[in-house]
Amino acid sequence: MYYETLKHTGELPLIGVNTFLSSKGSPTVTPGEVIRATTQEKEDQIATRNALQERNQERTEATLKKVQEAALRNENMFEALMEATKICTLGQITNALFAVGGQYRRNM
Repeated sequence: MYYETLKHTGELPLIGVNTFLSSKGSPTVTPGEVIRATTQEKEDQIATRNALQERNQERTEATLKKVQEAALRNENMFEALMEATKICTLGQITNALFAVGGQYRRNM
């Protein structure tokens, strides 16, 4: 119970943990409103992605190959992934990993 208190006060930083609101109340603060991106903001993000892919087109294939090889060899992929994030989009990295490992499907 001590750790739960630290988690909710922010004294125990947790990274990558989802917090779900319960019907009985929750210490998690919810936003007052949801802010959506404008059409212009969406178009700007797409243009940025396209420019990144175009600018790094020559280096992308070799970089993604290193990520795939690390996955296939069951090696620590951290370094290969960090290098890939410099020039590839999340979609490119995800598709490269799906190509060598398949897509995770949770048992229902």
